[in-house]
Amino acid sequence: MVSVAARDKRRPRRPVVRAGRPPRALAGAVDERILDAARRLFLDQGLGGASIDEIARLARAGKPTIYARFPTKEALFTAVAMRNAASVRAGFETFTPTGNTLKERLTSVGTNILSRLFSSDAIDFMRLSVLEARRFPDLVNIGRMARGRATQAVTQVLRELAQSVDLSAYPGLAPASLETATQLFMDLVVARPLLRALLGEDLKQLRRESETHVARSVEFFLAACRHSEFTGSAA
Repeated sequence: MVSVAARDKRRPRRPVVRAGRPPRALAGAVDERILDAARRLFLDQGLGGASIDEIARLARAGKPTIYARFPTKEALFTAVAMRNAASVRAGFETFTPTGNTLKERLTSVGTNILSRLFSSDAIDFMRLSVLEARRFPDLVNIGRMARGRATQAVTQVLRELAQSVDLSAYPGLAPASLETATQLFMDLVVARPLLRALLGEDLKQLRRESETHVARSVEFFLAACRHSEFTGSAA
């Protein structure tokens, strides 16, 4: 007669199921599915038209799962907007300028920034955020934060490039003037083509024009940096 203990040894052991939060990797995958689904529906239907029910169905996630992470639809929209901004910014935060001269390196920086911004997905979501900003004022703060982080990244690039040049020839790139120089660079290189993109101009045409635009803007920027009074640094 086989003892109970012997029978228990022959039985395959069932895996132990633990209640609670899923592993971090699985939780992250669920988050990404939710954000991907929400982004798609927000772009198709706007913030008001998209429903949590539809997002849950598309994300293959339950509504309680979504609400546990994002208590309101507005919070979910905020998360999508922040992820969108981070995705655009990440590309040029780690970018290494190329070229032999300061002008060539700055041109490579500007061209890289515009190539990231001129993604149709990025522009579409920026347009949607502008459209929803009146009903959803927090989006203004998200946009301000995104611009601030982008400006910090560009400031760091300019700081590193300035270390390789004679600052007596470019006083506008001196540490005391770097914040002003960054704003001038962003205004000249980025602001106008980005506005054109947001107003609906053809992205393919803007991409074709970007290299020439950036080169001319960088030339003007460097001319300004040669004059300390223009950028606000001490003579």
